[in-house]
Amino acid sequence: MKNKIFELYKPRSLADFLAFKVENPKETFVYVLQHPAPNINVLSASEFGYLVICLPKQDNIIYSAGPFVRKMKKNLQDFKPNDYILCLGDPSIIGLSTAVVSDTTNGQFNLLKWDRQEYKYYPLNIDLYQKEEL
Repeated sequence: MKNKIFELYKPRSLADFLAFKVENPKETFVYVLQHPAPNINVLSASEFGYLVICLPKQDNIIYSAGPFVRKMKKNLQDFKPNDYILCLGDPSIIGLSTAVVSDTTNGQFNLLKWDRQEYKYYPLNIDLYQKEEL
């Protein structure tokens, strides 16, 4: 498990994250789109990479997509195809964020999905533009 957690909405933590990425270019990251509620523990997702929390709790409602998309483009600008998005919280935030990441990675990205029966995260590899052979 990776023991560092970065919060992009806190200036010092953002600076630490940017420095860490430069010093450790091969590390993977799990982008937690919203700060989890107090009763939700996401630490087990750190087996897939360092946790990076993009938004504080109060940013969980989208009234206008434009400002949100600009904010998430900034937060997810360094997302690599081997990084992960943790599917947690507001479905509109998850949907818009995967669209932002898809633009950056040409449709190739990973999601982490919680399994309620097994109590663990499962990775989903997405390739939006893969052509199926008939």
